Amino acid sequence: MQFLSISRRKTESFTEAQFSAKTQDEWQRARTLFAEGALRQIWARGDTPGACILWEAEDEQQARGFIGSLPMAQAGMLEVLAVVPLKPYPGFTAGR
Repeated sequence: MQFLSISRRKTESFTEAQFSAKTQDEWQRARTLFAEGALRQIWARGDTPGACILWEAEDEQQARGFIGSLPMAQAGMLEVLAVVPLKPYPGFTAGR
């Protein structure tokens, strides 16, 4: 099953230097999750610092576990605004 997470950096509580110190580890963890098939796609948000990530997980608990494994999440630097379960769009198969 797929999930979409929407998160933002807690810029009101952490400095840019603190985020920068975690960036390389964050990118490495994201690459590992991608290689394992858990992280399908990732986008940097255009409206505020943060990310939208498409996850492949058995359930929401597992998806949240993947999110929680990110170094910035472990450091309390991210606010997860939503974890949305996704279903296939029926419009492409309707009427067949």
